[in-house]
Amino acid sequence: MSQATELAAAAGSTDPRVGLRAVRALRRLLERLEVVQVDNARRQGWSWQEIADALEVSRQAVHKKHAGRPAVNSSWEA
Repeated sequence: MSQATELAAAAGSTDPRVGLRAVRALRRLLERLEVVQVDNARRQGWSWQEIADALEVSRQAVHKKHAGRPAVNSSWEA
């Protein structure tokens, strides 16, 4: 079972402590995945608008969040 699948299952726990910890971990995982994919898109020549459209956010939001950040290693593993 993948890390994401395990966390998703734990997020549905009836124990709030387990569920909330899993939600927190899922948020962190999603943030890391977004960084990797935004970097991937930029390396492939995508505009900030194309990335924003794919994420269904404004161009300004995605640019503000990712433009000044150093690129990550593309071999990142979840």
